[in-house]
Amino acid sequence: MATRRSFVFGSLSLAGLNWMPSFAQSMSAYEINVLSLGAVGDGATLDTSSIQQAIDRVSAAGGGRVIVPGGKRFLIGALMLKSNVDFHLADDAVLLASSEKAHYPFKRNSGIINADGASNVRITGTGHVDGQGMKFMGIYSPVHERWEPLPFRPRMFHLLACKGLEISGISFGHSPEWGLHTLGCEHVLVDGIKVRNFLDVPNCDAIDPDRCRDMEIKNCDIVCADDGIVIKTSEQTGDDFGVAHNITVRDCSIVCRDSGIKIGTETFGDISKILFERCRIVSGGRGPTITHRQPGNINDVEFRDIDFLAQHHAARWWGWGEAASVTVWPRTPNGKTGTLSNIRFKNVHGVAENSFRIDAHPEMPIKNILLEDCSVKIDRWTQYPGGMFDNRPTRADDPMHEPGGLEKHDTPAYSLRNVQGAVLRNCTAVWGPHQRDAFTYALEAQNVTGLKLENFKGKAARAGLPAMSITKKV
Repeated sequence: MATRRSFVFGSLSLAGLNWMPSFAQSMSAYEINVLSLGAVGDGATLDTSSIQQAIDRVSAAGGGRVIVPGGKRFLIGALMLKSNVDFHLADDAVLLASSEKAHYPFKRNSGIINADGASNVRITGTGHVDGQGMKFMGIYSPVHERWEPLPFRPRMFHLLACKGLEISGISFGHSPEWGLHTLGCEHVLVDGIKVRNFLDVPNCDAIDPDRCRDMEIKNCDIVCADDGIVIKTSEQTGDDFGVAHNITVRDCSIVCRDSGIKIGTETFGDISKILFERCRIVSGGRGPTITHRQPGNINDVEFRDIDFLAQHHAARWWGWGEAASVTVWPRTPNGKTGTLSNIRFKNVHGVAENSFRIDAHPEMPIKNILLEDCSVKIDRWTQYPGGMFDNRPTRADDPMHEPGGLEKHDTPAYSLRNVQGAVLRNCTAVWGPHQRDAFTYALEAQNVTGLKLENFKGKAARAGLPAMSITKKV
């Protein structure tokens, strides 16, 4: 069991993510070009059946490659990938998502490209999947800066309970809803994919590892609304898809309107041994984020070598420009969360319009937080109102929150509340040139036990305030 001493001195650092997917050399030389089975590729003829037939034949033959050739645009409904298939989008091949609900018949899978219980599956090449997201949208709200979705919209990829899964090299964009959703998958590699979603279409996360284990995401270039890469454990509705464990995200670049890298909001199951490293949030509604709202336990998470720019957006987009947002609040009335413990930020730097927040319900405190070699500059450059913390989604009956989950709060550079065991080592706070009345302390700590400050540097935002405000629970 980890001790307080071992936490402080870093012996819980994530290491040994050196597993390799077992499927890389197992594909046979058998190939089928989808054109040979009648696919047209003119962007107007529905090619689902021809492509599905190629997938089925290759899998039934023991495995191989399905080739979707370049120079063509294939209109498709839902496809179901099978075991031992390399689904290869060659050159500039494009798959276009049909907007007809009838073309998505699977009851358990809600994606354009699906898999269910398959093993040894690859999605490779340099081609593109176009979700044609605007065909699934209704009206646009200039106040909320977003489109309102129509009742039906598929996900881009819905891959369930797969073992040995690789998605590499391809691009996708214009998602109608979530992008790459892997649920209950094991031994997964996502490498070098590009995502280009609309920035005003809601719920278009780029990559959603959900109850996955032994997964690596690297070298991805993402533009999307909502979250960029978000690890979660969604609510079980029948099958047991397990916990989330041993996931690393590295060397990714993200532009988004919510959190660039995140854990939550769905935290119904346990989440452990998670590493985000060498990622750049070019622009987002929040920097590194953990949004804990349900009964799962979250433990052993590290954000390392992260750069960010966090800014306000229109109010319906979650995120109020927080440099980082680690929050524990029940989502529903009378709800309870699981524990959140052993969270580390190392060499995390950036500019934000709101605080670097570590914040929990007083009855559900965060345990063991380390901030080491971190810096934040607080400034304002957008026109949206400040002076709020964004705790969404949260209990409607909580007296601390405004309707909808916002909380009136000044803007310290670092804000810690209801934490048991916190170390800030070699951390700095700087204020930008665009001061606001809400800007206050370099550090505000409320009800934080075991607080240790080692070489903390920072001044208050204005004269007459102390650099720090540290208060205990009465």
